[in-house]
Amino acid sequence: MATLSPISSISLSNSSLFLRLPSSRSSLSKPTYSPMSIKALSAPVLTQDQLKKLAADKAVDYVKSGMVLGLGTGSTAAFVVSKLGELLKEGVLKDIIGIPTSKRTEEQAASLGIPLSLLDHHPKIDLAIDGADEVDPELNLVKGRGGALLREKLVEAASAQFVVVADESKLVDGLGGSGLAMPVGVVQFCWSYNAKRLQDLFKEEGCEVKLRMDGDKPYVTDNSNYIVDLYFETPIKDSRAAGAEISRFEGVVEHGLFLDMATAVIIAGSDGVSVKTK
Repeated sequence: MATLSPISSISLSNSSLFLRLPSSRSSLSKPTYSPMSIKALSAPVLTQDQLKKLAADKAVDYVKSGMVLGLGTGSTAAFVVSKLGELLKEGVLKDIIGIPTSKRTEEQAASLGIPLSLLDHHPKIDLAIDGADEVDPELNLVKGRGGALLREKLVEAASAQFVVVADESKLVDGLGGSGLAMPVGVVQFCWSYNAKRLQDLFKEEGCEVKLRMDGDKPYVTDNSNYIVDLYFETPIKDSRAAGAEISRFEGVVEHGLFLDMATAVIIAGSDGVSVKTK
């Protein structure tokens, strides 16, 4: 039986050991990589005017042929009027009548071929569409920074439906909360007397009162009134009580608190267009 003896040592004295190294072109060479950059694709950021147009286009979906329409005033309302003119020209809408809330809106609508009339002749309006300067969670509004608050309130109060269009920057927790103007229309006679009374009324809100100017002269509305703008440090605590108190002042024509009037508010924002209703 064969036996295996342990190998105690290996002698390399009379032999040579060769180790072949791979060449640079060998399949064992390490692969090389080119740097690669990945750019994330982000959605385009819409401008405020683009957001307003989105909301305006959505609001026009409420319009049907044959309606009497209240036409608002301001940058957002202008998009609505423009869209109505476009749909009339294309024949999508027919037999609508517009009741403008300002001379500016009247001129724009007339230039687009929209038939116009007066609230005197059409006291019942099917639908009014307008913008807003502030919108609170209860869909109460501040309006009138465009100077047409009296005519806007007359027309929109006479409307069966009042649809508001705005971008998300107009949303506030409480009216006056944006820190921007809440307008009050006053007669020219003794306007400063009423400005002082308004400032005293809102002392707790830290109200600052300014006469609206047009260059170096007071701004004059379509109805020949002045506008006193109220700027609040904190939101108005009770908008309904505030509106009632302002209206009690002799010489006050109208204020920019539009309370319990909106039936729907269309908001355009970074997440798209949403509709809020009561």
